[in-house]
Amino acid sequence: MVKTTRMTRQKKLILEILRNTDTHPTADWIYEQARKQIPDISLGTVYRNLNNLKQAREIMELNYGSTFSRYDGNPHNHYHFVCDSCGRVFDLDLPLLNNLEREVENRTGMQVTRHRLEFYGYCPDCRQRQPGEAEQ
Repeated sequence: MVKTTRMTRQKKLILEILRNTDTHPTADWIYEQARKQIPDISLGTVYRNLNNLKQAREIMELNYGSTFSRYDGNPHNHYHFVCDSCGRVFDLDLPLLNNLEREVENRTGMQVTRHRLEFYGYCPDCRQRQPGEAEQ
């Protein structure tokens, strides 16, 4: 069940910030951007609104096992590439492997509602900066 909440000024700004970047930012980065327009916004307000937007399926939270999450303004299921060198996260324009979901359901009897797939390696910028090293 998707919980609906009202669209406050803070929530609208946070969503706008996320939809206007493709960098998959952290909450701290979003907070710094939001403070440019709402100087008295708190970090707690940013986290609370990110959580509400995630629950409403307006955004995606990307947690890669680190101490912080990154956020994606594109709420539709899609794949990502994470650079092992610089840590940037890139959207990948690839078709979803929906047959993989059916395969899991057929083999396990579980109901799959979505899946997440990430690729890891070195982005073109990092490969250029460290020729040979990034091709491990």
